[in-house]
Amino acid sequence: MSIFSSIFRSRDKPQNRIGGGWSFLFGSTTSGKNVNEHTAMQTTAVYACVRILAEAIAGLPLHVYRYRLDGGKERIPQHPLYYLLHNEPNPEMTSFVFRETLMSHLLLWGNAYAQIVRNGRGQPVALYPLLPSKMEVNRANNGELIYTYYRDYDENGLSPKGGYITLRKEDVLHIPGLGFDGLVGYSPIAMAKNSIGMSLATEEYGAAFFANGANPGGVLEHPGVIKDIQRVKDSWNSAYQGSGNAHKVAVLEEGMKFQAIGIPPEQAQFLETRKFQINEIARIFRIPPHMVGDLEKSSFSNIEQQSLEFVKYTLDPWVVRWEQSLQQSLILPSEKSSLFIKFNLDGLLRGDYQSRMNGYAVGRQNGWMSANDIRELEDMNRITTEEGGDLYLVNGNMTKLADAGAFATNQVKEVSK
Repeated sequence: MSIFSSIFRSRDKPQNRIGGGWSFLFGSTTSGKNVNEHTAMQTTAVYACVRILAEAIAGLPLHVYRYRLDGGKERIPQHPLYYLLHNEPNPEMTSFVFRETLMSHLLLWGNAYAQIVRNGRGQPVALYPLLPSKMEVNRANNGELIYTYYRDYDENGLSPKGGYITLRKEDVLHIPGLGFDGLVGYSPIAMAKNSIGMSLATEEYGAAFFANGANPGGVLEHPGVIKDIQRVKDSWNSAYQGSGNAHKVAVLEEGMKFQAIGIPPEQAQFLETRKFQINEIARIFRIPPHMVGDLEKSSFSNIEQQSLEFVKYTLDPWVVRWEQSLQQSLILPSEKSSLFIKFNLDGLLRGDYQSRMNGYAVGRQNGWMSANDIRELEDMNRITTEEGGDLYLVNGNMTKLADAGAFATNQVKEVSK
């Protein structure tokens, strides 16, 4: 143990940075917009991507299984951890809300944390989400990970100024995203802040454009000298500025002329820029464009395939990350060789009704699916064994190659006798 402790002490503390500088701290971007987790969610594309992934993870069936001696597995709903993950992680949240919250933290901050409350036997009895923005991961003198969480006054009534609470590794469920050291993930929002900042800037430009009556900015030219410039400016803005004053007839006096100097949105490719930024943000979260409302390159023939690719290439890596983190933190060391936690993706991978029925027919006729196997997949009640629910049938016109012609050979032998 001392060897591993010395190795851990020689390593730096878990850090969310590149090299020696904090190169992706939140702040102003090249577009001039401040980007953080809260401002990023004001972008419709970011909100849609986070919501899609968070609701997908939250809605998947989550069960605790035990390995069987015959190599199979069985669900164990009587295990205390099963109720915790499947129904209520704590008295204030359902399993759906809990997983949705942690997944949104994971997508925005790159890390998801939850405090594990255990009983006297060490078994988890409750899980409470912790905000990633208040968490800091460090190493103790013995090399073990420790989690320092800041609680403000609302959370810590004993101290009027709040305070810091140190949690041990076994008291924290930590699901890290992609990171530099494998211990702490970095925020996708921070890494892509320039792209998200550009999306915020285009939205603000569009809003300002329509607030100006959908007309570009310009100047009022006067042939003489204007004594009160501010009065003329205020009078013009009050009469013609804003979408409510659009299409009004402007009356110019004393030889004044209006000269537009702004660039029309169509010339600045405003709509194309906004559409590209939607695809850019969808690319960050690996979301198919049709799921965020961009149907330009989607059709009835390829949307189903794109949906299956979403499950395989987008959702499945997150599922594996969740499963392994839950198993590492929640299953007791004495049970890790016999128990495991698994999401069920079968419902998302199923095709349309006709495709499912054809697949069931192949499985039934080739002997690797029974009637009850099919009924369970379709969420139907089982039928009894007497009714043939557990029978595995094989097509009668199929036989082993070695037995081909055996029946005819036996018939010839019988005749010769």
